[in-house]
Amino acid sequence: MREVQGGATARWPTRLDEFDFVLGGGLVPGSMVLVGGEPGIGKSTLLLQVAAQLEAAGRPTLYASGEESAFQVKLRADRLGGSAAEVPLLAETNLETVIATAAERAPALLVVDSIQTLFTTDLEGAPGNVGQVRECAARLMRFAKESGTAVMVVGHVTKGGGIAGPKTLEHIVDTVLYFEGDGTLDYRVLRATKNRFGSVDEIGVFRMTEQGLEPVANPSELFLGDRLASASGSAVTALLEGSRPMLLEVQALVTKAGFGTPQRVSTGLEGRRLALLLAVLDKRAGLTFAQLDVFVNVVGGMRLQEPAGDLAVAAALASSIHDRALPADVIFLGEVGLGGEVRPVSQAERRLAEAANQGITTAYLAERGIPKRRDPRIRTVGIRTVDALFGQLFG
Repeated sequence: MREVQGGATARWPTRLDEFDFVLGGGLVPGSMVLVGGEPGIGKSTLLLQVAAQLEAAGRPTLYASGEESAFQVKLRADRLGGSAAEVPLLAETNLETVIATAAERAPALLVVDSIQTLFTTDLEGAPGNVGQVRECAARLMRFAKESGTAVMVVGHVTKGGGIAGPKTLEHIVDTVLYFEGDGTLDYRVLRATKNRFGSVDEIGVFRMTEQGLEPVANPSELFLGDRLASASGSAVTALLEGSRPMLLEVQALVTKAGFGTPQRVSTGLEGRRLALLLAVLDKRAGLTFAQLDVFVNVVGGMRLQEPAGDLAVAAALASSIHDRALPADVIFLGEVGLGGEVRPVSQAERRLAEAANQGITTAYLAERGIPKRRDPRIRTVGIRTVDALFGQLFG
């Protein structure tokens, strides 16, 4: 291996900052990237913008579309403006034709939209079946490695949210990206779940506009921008996505149950996690939810997957049940244990720095989780139990 020639991995920045951030600095020549997401979420728009940015930088591209007609792709390019109209378009579903055209044109980037519409004449079966998807992906990967062309393919998702087709599809490619978001909202999240040339679990945030996807440089400001600080049941926490801390608002609404079994509805928070927190607050903090409907929402369509947000959920629930608003400049960081104890979170220093950047002045977190190096802009209050927290907040 000492004889293998090579150095640092070369990359092509696309100048879509959030996209480059998720990939680790840009597209790697000869790599294959799979982009999945719900229908209509903006996958085709994202890939066309990436191709347009590379065209503008003087790197040739080729956009192979099997999902939409040439006219439909042209309409999108006209809406995006800029260099999108200069991207060469191939409306084709035959794999051999796509690869032959790409080999002749030698583009820096080949976009295939989508892998489920491609077929090879060497196999029987309709496009999209397991054999066709596996074989088409393998040949595209071989083409990428042999030619140095970066290949980006769109993948459909199943009802469960995973990439449709054989699991080997995700094993074949170098990078797997998921494009997520609520179709009723104007922002999207790009998340890396596999990346051979960078870190995973990084996210990029985009806003969908009439001119296409616009990178959001400060997601915390976006997610807290419309917060109504005077309303009860609202608390702020800091989520760590990869290397990026991001502030989120957690909302809770607790009301008297109208009839039948009380409802437990959560958006962005796993239902069993909510049930656990309700049981802890009932047993350890004296808050009774037995005859109450409980609704919890993580604003912006984000998902609160790490336990660091437990304390914010608990504070929001207590705020709603007491009908008393929490201070607007306060953040809550901590995992809540079954004994009602508040446990430390990882990388608290980075979370607190992001909170201070957004104007937060006070942080409630586990006593043992207070970092040794403290940001002078933010006051830290150590908490041992949720009951002690509620005593300080509500007397």
